[in-house]
Amino acid sequence: MVSILQILLMIIGVARVFIIAHFIMSWLIQFQVLNIRQPFVAQIWHGLSRLLEPIYGPIRRILPQMGGIDLAPLIALLGLEAIRIVLTNQLYAIA
Repeated sequence: MVSILQILLMIIGVARVFIIAHFIMSWLIQFQVLNIRQPFVAQIWHGLSRLLEPIYGPIRRILPQMGGIDLAPLIALLGLEAIRIVLTNQLYAIA
């Protein structure tokens, strides 16, 4: 049981890194530091977008439109952090 909780915590950590990377890339693209027309940048951007859309999609359907501000990454990070806290508490309760 401890191993499963540790694996889930590792997956949450990887998901957090992907969300933060996607968030930073969106700002760099918006401020034209990165160019989406470059094949490498486009490949990473579209890959992260496809990977994170199953997480962002349901959140975007629930949240109201904010006039171009996407709060889905923030809500996803908060949700992942809440799950991490619950799993960590379970891990310490078992050990």
